[in-house]
Formats: sequence, structure tokens, C-alpha cells
Amino acid sequence: MAIIREEQPTPDGEALGIADREYRFAMALLQHMAVPTFVLDASGKVRIWNRACEALTGLPASAVLGSAKHWRGFYDSPRPCLADLVLRGQDTEISDLYVVQEAHPHTDRGRHVEGWHKLPQRGVECYLSMDAGPIYDAYGHVIAVVQTLSDCSRQQRTESELARRATSDGLTGIANRHTLLDKLHGLWERAAQNGLPIAMLMTDIDHFKPFNEAYGHPAGDECLQRIALTLSREVFRPPDLVARYGGEEFAIVLPDTDIGGARRVATRICEAVAALRIPHVMGLNGHITLSCGVATTTARLDLPPEHLIALAERALVRAKSLGRNRIALEGS
Repeated sequence: MAIIREEQPTPDGEALGIADREYRFAMALLQHMAVPTFVLDASGKVRIWNRACEALTGLPASAVLGSAKHWRGFYDSPRPCLADLVLRGQDTEISDLYVVQEAHPHTDRGRHVEGWHKLPQRGVECYLSMDAGPIYDAYGHVIAVVQTLSDCSRQQRTESELARRATSDGLTGIANRHTLLDKLHGLWERAAQNGLPIAMLMTDIDHFKPFNEAYGHPAGDECLQRIALTLSREVFRPPDLVARYGGEEFAIVLPDTDIGGARRVATRICEAVAALRIPHVMGLNGHITLSCGVATTTARLDLPPEHLIALAERALVRAKSLGRNRIALEGS
């Protein structure tokens, strides 16, 4: 608990009280701190808006000092900042407004939050780490709240990019095989608990090795990228998952989908890939086509999700053995 002592000046009025000098020193220190900081008094008005806070938000101190308009540094329209909620003791509202939030470990009634903010004065989006804590007088009354801010955008973007690379295929940008297998387990379990069907499409680019040999690997990479983008556009329900399974194979998981629905999706994606008309001297009709195996089953907890993969792979083998550029079905 931070306490500001109240001491009166000496009777002749010439000397400042110790507490007054300490208060002035503290305010000057906050003003020149490298950490963006602002202070609200007990009425919610801004008493300190330091230079670092001006630089971060693009809002000059002259526009907010003595007012409750500090929201302008962070939002397009009036809404409480973290310091306001701490001042009012509105912990529930903190939970409602911030996804990442926790009690501050070193400050009584203080709170720590994080999140992306589009700073309206600067027109940029920043990931801000924010801490706010109250200041008390000698009687335990809150007389101010101090909020500090830290721009963690670079770190957050780096972490997001590392996470994206770990879960995405480096060439096509869609989910990789590891992500597919990981998410399939969760989708399979939910389907089994609810007795719902689940489908998988396993696709293969027809005669892709000769395509690479004839047109070169850069053209092969571009072909994979275009097909991945096409599949992603044609498979658009939020729970559906498109992934690069390996090489020229792509897998699509369709929760809550029966054989009829899965076949319609397979037809749509095969037609969309054919419509790209990517030239291929060994391709049917002179362009790239897909072979597609379609599998559907009712998920069960006594069966692993790999059962669905095996069905889809078996269907794909049959589609290729029947002449490619076609869809084969498998169910159980």
C-alpha cells in the first residue's frame, strides 16, 4: 500500500512540509520517467500525463490535464481506461473489457492487463502491457491511481510469427500436418461425444512429379500455393480445416458432415482447381487436376481419429487407381 503523508507547512509559511516536498519530487519524477505514465486524482481527472505517455499515445498533456478525457489516447469514443476501473473498484468490468488481465502481484488493488489497442491519435495498432495501482492517504482513502504502459508490439508480433510458423506450412501458409493431427483429435472427440458424423477429404495433385520436371520447382511451388489458396476459399465454414498433408497432398477435415455433404465439397474443390487451368503437358485436358478420396464416419471414443485418416487414404488410392481426376468415396 502506497501512502502519502500529510504534513502542514511551518507556521511562518516559508518552509514547505516534508510531505509536500516529497509529493512534488514524486510528481517531477513521474513527469520525466522513460516509462509512459499518467495519474488520475480521486475525481478521475488527469494530474500527470508524462512526456513518454505523450510520445506513445500522440496525445499532448495540454489536451488532457485537469480533465477526464484521457480515453482519447486509447479509444475513438469515451470508455473507461484501466485506471478508471481501478479507481472505482470495478473488477468485473476489467474482466469484461480485457482478455488478458490479472491482479498485480505487488500492488494492493492494482491490476495488470494486456491487449491490442488502435491508438487513434497516431493511427497505429500497439500491443500494450498496462499496470494500474491506487495511492492512499494516511487514512486509507484512495487519492490517486497511477497507470503505466509498455509497448510490447514487436515482441508480440515476433511471438505470433513464431507460433504461426510452428502451426503453418512454410510454403502455402495453411495448416501443416502436425496442426492437422492435433486439431483432428479435438474435433474427433467432440463429434464422438455428440454422436455426430465427421468427414475427411484427402487430395493429391495428379502427376505432380512430372509437372516439377517439366516446368521447374519454382513453378511447382507456385502451383502448390495457388491450390492451397483455392482450397481455403472453397472450404469456408469456421470449424473446417484445410492442411497440407505432405508433398502434393492436401487434407480437409469437415466436422458434422455426412457423405453427401463431403462429396459436394470435394466436387466443388476439384472443379475450382480445374478452373485455374494451370498448364500441365501430362495433365488431363492439358492442365492440373486433383484426385480426391472422401471418407466419412460417425466418430466413436473407442476408435482413434487415425481411423478416419486411413479411410480417406484408402479412398484416395482408389481414385488414383481408377484413372485420377476423380472422386472416390469411403465410409464406415
